[in-house]
Amino acid sequence: LQVMLKNGYINEFVLVDDHRAGKIVVSLNGRLNKCGVISPRYDFSHHEVESWVGRLLPSRLFGKIVVTTSSGIMDHEEARRKKVG
Repeated sequence: LQVMLKNGYINEFVLVDDHRAGKIVVSLNGRLNKCGVISPRYDFSHHEVESWVGRLLPSRLFGKIVVTTSSGIMDHEEARRKKVG
């Protein structure tokens, strides 16, 4: 959610403690059209990011892929800049 907030896809999110599992309230701003999950998880290196972008996104300049790396959770552009995969 922090990556989506940083890229302007959502306005804000609030963690609500209901003394059970908890809830997350997300304030949408209308820029989020589709959100999906890739399952199972795939390992890829920093030089394979471009092939995954071509496979998953409708356009190279449209959309974000959120990846989990050893340096933390980030979008695919930041992972390419930091050369992590």
